[in-house]
Amino acid sequence: MNLLTEGERRGRAYLPPAGTERIAQLNTLFEGRSQAVTTEAEADEFAGVAVGLRAVFTAIAARNIDAAARQVNGMLKATGAHPSLQRHDGQAWHIHFHAADERSLADNWAAGYATALAIVVGGEHVDRLGVCTAAHCDRVYVDTSRNGSKRFCSTACQNRIKAAAFREARREAAAGE
Repeated sequence: MNLLTEGERRGRAYLPPAGTERIAQLNTLFEGRSQAVTTEAEADEFAGVAVGLRAVFTAIAARNIDAAARQVNGMLKATGAHPSLQRHDGQAWHIHFHAADERSLADNWAAGYATALAIVVGGEHVDRLGVCTAAHCDRVYVDTSRNGSKRFCSTACQNRIKAAAFREARREAAAGE
């Protein structure tokens, strides 16, 4: 989702890739699988899904769980997510959530992500979804840390903020001398 949505990343403006570059980057998600994005229209569908997913994370970061739940419910309704058991790419049987009429690869992924977000938003781990708290970064993350204390999308953002705080402390100490 961070790949496909514009905003800020690590202190700089971020514009998502377009055209064949976007298709190629999306297909890295499907490496080792039989699925692939082949057209710009399919890539556009994924970009729309990413915008909807980002809205959930943004609402949660703003502590507006009601808005997050409404967004997830809208995605579930739009995709008609339903479970099915699948076996593919040499894997054992496992559960997937697909769009009701399996319209497109993007719709199927949206159904799966909407279902996963419904479980998280409706459960006790909603605070594990977040938006980077670093200045000039709005990338989203899922906190998989043991103690649930993640605040940044990446180590780069965390280090950037720590370095800025260190420089500020040194300036204040020098000004106080």
